[in-house]
Amino acid sequence: MLKDITLGQYFPGKSVVHLLDPRTKLIILVGYIVALFTAANWISYGVVFAFLVFCIAISRIPVKAILRGMKPLVMILIFTGILNLFFTEGQNMIVSFWGISITWEGVERALFMMIRILMLISGTFLLTYTTSPIELTDGIERLLAPLNKIRFPVHELAMMMTIALRFIPTLIDEIDRIMSAQKARGADFDSGNLIQKAKSLIPILVPLFVSAFRRANDLAMAMEARCYNGGDGRTKMKPLHYAQRDYIAYVTVIV
Repeated sequence: MLKDITLGQYFPGKSVVHLLDPRTKLIILVGYIVALFTAANWISYGVVFAFLVFCIAISRIPVKAILRGMKPLVMILIFTGILNLFFTEGQNMIVSFWGISITWEGVERALFMMIRILMLISGTFLLTYTTSPIELTDGIERLLAPLNKIRFPVHELAMMMTIALRFIPTLIDEIDRIMSAQKARGADFDSGNLIQKAKSLIPILVPLFVSAFRRANDLAMAMEARCYNGGDGRTKMKPLHYAQRDYIAYVTVIV
Protein backbone atom coordinates (compact mmCIF):
# COMPACT_ATOMS: atom_id res chain seq x y z
CA MET A 1 0.00 0.00 0.00
CA LEU A 2 2.83 2.42 0.81
CA LYS A 3 4.38 1.94 -2.60
CA ASP A 4 1.10 3.04 -4.18
CA ILE A 5 1.49 6.57 -2.79
CA THR A 6 2.88 8.51 -5.76
CA LEU A 7 2.30 12.09 -4.59
CA GLY A 8 5.48 14.15 -4.99
CA GLN A 9 7.01 11.93 -7.67
CA TYR A 10 8.16 13.44 -10.95
CA PHE A 11 8.02 11.64 -14.30
CA PRO A 12 10.48 13.29 -16.74
CA GLY A 13 9.09 13.84 -20.22
CA LYS A 14 8.87 16.12 -23.24
CA SER A 15 5.10 16.37 -23.57
CA VAL A 16 3.22 19.65 -23.97
CA VAL A 17 2.23 19.59 -20.30
CA HIS A 18 5.84 19.02 -19.21
CA LEU A 19 7.02 21.99 -21.28
CA LEU A 20 4.44 24.42 -19.91
CA ASP A 21 5.63 27.13 -17.57
CA PRO A 22 5.08 26.03 -13.93
CA ARG A 23 3.13 29.25 -13.30
CA THR A 24 0.77 28.28 -16.09
CA LYS A 25 0.23 24.84 -14.59
CA LEU A 26 -0.36 26.25 -11.10
CA ILE A 27 -2.91 28.78 -12.36
CA ILE A 28 -4.62 26.11 -14.47
CA LEU A 29 -4.80 23.84 -11.43
CA VAL A 30 -6.46 26.61 -9.39
CA GLY A 31 -8.96 27.21 -12.20
CA TYR A 32 -9.59 23.49 -12.49
CA ILE A 33 -10.30 23.22 -8.74
CA VAL A 34 -12.67 26.20 -8.87
CA ALA A 35 -14.52 24.68 -11.82
CA LEU A 36 -14.67 21.33 -10.04
CA PHE A 37 -16.18 22.77 -6.86
CA THR A 38 -18.66 24.94 -8.73
CA ALA A 39 -19.91 22.06 -10.89
CA ALA A 40 -23.52 21.40 -9.93
CA ASN A 41 -24.76 18.71 -12.32
CA TRP A 42 -23.61 15.79 -14.40
CA ILE A 43 -23.10 17.93 -17.50
CA SER A 44 -20.66 20.30 -15.77
CA TYR A 45 -18.87 17.34 -14.16
CA GLY A 46 -18.64 15.74 -17.60
CA VAL A 47 -17.01 18.88 -19.03
CA VAL A 48 -14.43 19.02 -16.23
CA PHE A 49 -13.79 15.27 -16.56
CA ALA A 50 -13.27 15.62 -20.30
CA PHE A 51 -10.72 18.38 -19.64
CA LEU A 52 -8.91 16.15 -17.12
CA VAL A 53 -8.80 13.23 -19.56
CA PHE A 54 -7.49 15.56 -22.27
CA CYS A 55 -4.69 16.80 -19.98
CA ILE A 56 -3.73 13.26 -18.97
CA ALA A 57 -3.67 12.17 -22.61
CA ILE A 58 -1.37 14.97 -23.81
CA SER A 59 0.88 14.64 -20.74
CA ARG A 60 1.67 11.03 -21.67
CA ILE A 61 1.57 10.03 -18.02
CA PRO A 62 0.61 6.33 -17.67
CA VAL A 63 -2.97 5.97 -16.47
CA LYS A 64 -1.80 3.08 -14.27
CA ALA A 65 0.42 5.49 -12.29
CA ILE A 66 -2.55 7.74 -11.53
CA LEU A 67 -4.82 4.81 -10.65
CA ARG A 68 -2.12 3.30 -8.42
CA GLY A 69 -1.95 6.56 -6.50
CA MET A 70 -5.70 6.33 -5.84
CA LYS A 71 -5.47 3.07 -3.87
CA PRO A 72 -4.59 4.68 -0.51
CA LEU A 73 -7.70 6.88 -0.88
CA VAL A 74 -10.18 4.00 -0.95
CA MET A 75 -11.10 4.30 2.74
CA ILE A 76 -11.48 8.08 2.49
CA LEU A 77 -13.78 7.67 -0.51
CA ILE A 78 -15.89 5.05 1.26
CA PHE A 79 -16.14 7.18 4.41
CA THR A 80 -17.10 10.28 2.40
CA GLY A 81 -19.69 8.34 0.41
CA ILE A 82 -21.28 6.86 3.54
CA LEU A 83 -21.52 10.24 5.27
CA ASN A 84 -23.20 11.89 2.30
CA LEU A 85 -25.41 8.87 1.66
CA PHE A 86 -26.92 8.68 5.15
CA PHE A 87 -26.89 12.32 6.21
CA THR A 88 -28.30 14.04 3.14
CA GLU A 89 -31.95 14.96 3.38
CA GLY A 90 -34.24 14.64 0.39
CA GLN A 91 -37.78 14.15 -0.80
CA ASN A 92 -37.38 10.95 -2.84
CA MET A 93 -37.00 8.17 -0.29
CA ILE A 94 -35.36 4.89 -1.31
CA VAL A 95 -35.19 3.00 1.98
CA SER A 96 -35.52 3.78 5.68
CA PHE A 97 -34.44 1.57 8.59
CA TRP A 98 -33.49 2.12 12.26
CA GLY A 99 -34.07 5.85 11.89
CA ILE A 100 -31.66 6.07 8.94
CA SER A 101 -33.01 7.21 5.59
CA ILE A 102 -31.46 6.89 2.15
CA THR A 103 -32.75 9.21 -0.54
CA TRP A 104 -32.00 9.68 -4.21
CA GLU A 105 -30.56 13.09 -3.33
CA GLY A 106 -28.19 11.38 -0.89
CA VAL A 107 -27.07 8.87 -3.50
CA GLU A 108 -26.47 11.63 -6.03
CA ARG A 109 -24.56 13.78 -3.55
CA ALA A 110 -22.42 10.81 -2.44
CA LEU A 111 -21.50 10.08 -6.05
CA PHE A 112 -20.75 13.75 -6.67
CA MET A 113 -18.44 13.97 -3.67
CA MET A 114 -16.56 10.77 -4.47
CA ILE A 115 -16.06 11.78 -8.10
CA ARG A 116 -14.99 15.26 -6.98
CA ILE A 117 -12.31 13.85 -4.66
CA LEU A 118 -11.01 11.50 -7.36
CA MET A 119 -10.81 14.26 -9.95
CA LEU A 120 -9.24 16.68 -7.47
CA ILE A 121 -6.49 14.23 -6.52
CA SER A 122 -5.92 13.29 -10.18
CA GLY A 123 -5.38 16.92 -11.15
CA THR A 124 -2.97 17.44 -8.26
CA PHE A 125 -1.06 14.29 -9.16
CA LEU A 126 -0.78 15.49 -12.75
CA LEU A 127 0.89 18.70 -11.55
CA THR A 128 3.55 16.90 -9.49
CA TYR A 129 4.06 14.22 -12.15
CA THR A 130 4.89 16.79 -14.87
CA THR A 131 6.70 19.47 -12.83
CA SER A 132 10.08 19.05 -11.17
CA PRO A 133 10.48 20.28 -7.58
CA ILE A 134 12.80 23.10 -8.69
CA GLU A 135 10.32 24.33 -11.31
CA LEU A 136 7.50 24.09 -8.80
CA THR A 137 9.48 26.19 -6.31
CA ASP A 138 10.23 28.84 -8.95
CA GLY A 139 6.61 28.92 -10.08
CA ILE A 140 5.20 29.36 -6.57
CA GLU A 141 7.79 32.01 -5.77
CA ARG A 142 7.04 34.03 -8.92
CA LEU A 143 3.28 33.86 -8.41
CA LEU A 144 3.57 35.01 -4.80
CA ALA A 145 6.23 37.65 -5.56
CA PRO A 146 3.85 40.62 -4.95
CA LEU A 147 3.68 39.56 -1.29
CA ASN A 148 7.34 40.51 -0.91
CA LYS A 149 6.22 44.14 -0.69
CA ILE A 150 4.65 43.40 2.70
CA ARG A 151 7.77 41.45 3.80
CA PHE A 152 6.11 38.07 3.44
CA PRO A 153 8.76 35.27 3.25
CA VAL A 154 7.72 34.07 -0.21
CA HIS A 155 10.95 32.27 -1.09
CA GLU A 156 11.11 30.47 2.25
CA LEU A 157 7.46 29.39 1.94
CA ALA A 158 7.96 28.06 -1.59
CA MET A 159 11.12 26.24 -0.54
CA MET A 160 9.44 24.61 2.46
CA MET A 161 6.43 23.49 0.41
CA THR A 162 8.62 21.95 -2.27
CA ILE A 163 10.97 20.23 0.19
CA ALA A 164 7.99 18.76 2.06
CA LEU A 165 6.49 17.53 -1.22
CA ARG A 166 9.80 16.12 -2.37
CA PHE A 167 10.38 14.21 0.88
CA ILE A 168 7.07 12.32 0.69
CA PRO A 169 8.44 9.52 -1.57
CA THR A 170 11.66 9.42 0.47
CA LEU A 171 9.83 8.98 3.77
CA ILE A 172 7.56 6.35 2.23
CA ASP A 173 10.60 4.34 1.15
CA GLU A 174 12.04 4.78 4.65
CA ILE A 175 8.82 3.45 6.24
CA ASP A 176 8.91 0.45 3.94
CA ARG A 177 12.51 -0.34 4.91
CA ILE A 178 11.78 0.04 8.62
CA MET A 179 8.73 -2.23 8.39
CA SER A 180 10.72 -4.87 6.51
CA ALA A 181 13.48 -4.72 9.13
CA GLN A 182 10.98 -4.99 12.01
CA LYS A 183 9.17 -7.92 10.35
CA ALA A 184 12.53 -9.70 9.95
CA ARG A 185 12.90 -9.37 13.75
CA GLY A 186 9.50 -10.95 14.32
CA ALA A 187 7.24 -7.89 14.51
CA ASP A 188 3.58 -8.43 13.61
CA PHE A 189 1.66 -5.45 12.19
CA ASP A 190 -1.38 -7.27 10.82
CA SER A 191 -2.95 -9.21 13.70
CA GLY A 192 -4.82 -7.89 16.73
CA ASN A 193 -7.49 -5.26 17.22
CA LEU A 194 -7.25 -1.57 16.35
CA ILE A 195 -5.51 -0.59 19.61
CA GLN A 196 -2.96 -3.39 19.28
CA LYS A 197 -2.24 -2.41 15.69
CA ALA A 198 -1.74 1.19 16.78
CA LYS A 199 0.70 0.11 19.51
CA SER A 200 2.61 -2.02 17.00
CA LEU A 201 3.36 1.13 14.98
CA ILE A 202 5.55 2.57 17.76
CA PRO A 203 8.64 0.59 16.63
CA ILE A 204 8.10 2.21 13.20
CA LEU A 205 7.41 5.79 14.26
CA VAL A 206 10.45 6.19 16.52
CA PRO A 207 13.07 5.21 13.88
CA LEU A 208 11.11 7.19 11.28
CA PHE A 209 11.29 10.39 13.34
CA VAL A 210 14.99 9.84 14.00
CA SER A 211 15.63 9.29 10.29
CA ALA A 212 13.54 12.32 9.31
CA PHE A 213 15.43 14.63 11.71
CA ARG A 214 18.74 13.22 10.49
CA ARG A 215 17.79 13.86 6.86
CA ALA A 216 16.62 17.38 7.73
CA ASN A 217 19.91 18.10 9.50
CA ASP A 218 21.93 16.74 6.56
CA LEU A 219 19.92 18.87 4.14
CA ALA A 220 20.44 22.00 6.28
CA MET A 221 24.20 21.39 6.46
CA ALA A 222 24.37 20.81 2.70
CA MET A 223 22.51 24.07 2.04
CA GLU A 224 24.78 25.97 4.42
CA ALA A 225 27.87 24.44 2.80
CA ARG A 226 26.64 25.82 -0.52
CA CYS A 227 26.25 29.28 1.06
CA TYR A 228 22.46 29.26 0.86
CA ASN A 229 21.06 32.35 2.56
CA GLY A 230 17.54 32.66 1.23
CA GLY A 231 16.16 34.23 -1.90
CA ASP A 232 17.92 37.61 -1.69
CA GLY A 233 20.25 38.16 -4.63
CA ARG A 234 19.77 34.65 -6.01
CA THR A 235 19.63 34.11 -9.76
CA LYS A 236 17.91 31.30 -11.63
CA MET A 237 19.73 28.70 -13.68
CA LYS A 238 16.65 28.44 -15.90
CA PRO A 239 14.64 31.69 -15.74
CA LEU A 240 10.93 31.29 -16.32
CA HIS A 241 9.56 32.65 -19.59
CA TYR A 242 6.11 32.41 -21.07
CA ALA A 243 5.89 30.81 -24.51
CA GLN A 244 3.13 30.60 -27.10
CA ARG A 245 1.98 27.25 -25.72
CA ASP A 246 1.31 28.89 -22.33
CA TYR A 247 -1.04 31.46 -23.85
CA ILE A 248 -2.78 28.71 -25.81
CA ALA A 249 -3.20 26.77 -22.55
CA TYR A 250 -4.76 29.82 -20.85
CA VAL A 251 -7.22 30.28 -23.69
CA THR A 252 -8.12 26.59 -23.59
CA VAL A 253 -8.83 26.70 -19.87
CA ILE A 254 -10.93 29.86 -20.19
CA VAL A 255 -13.01 28.24 -22.94
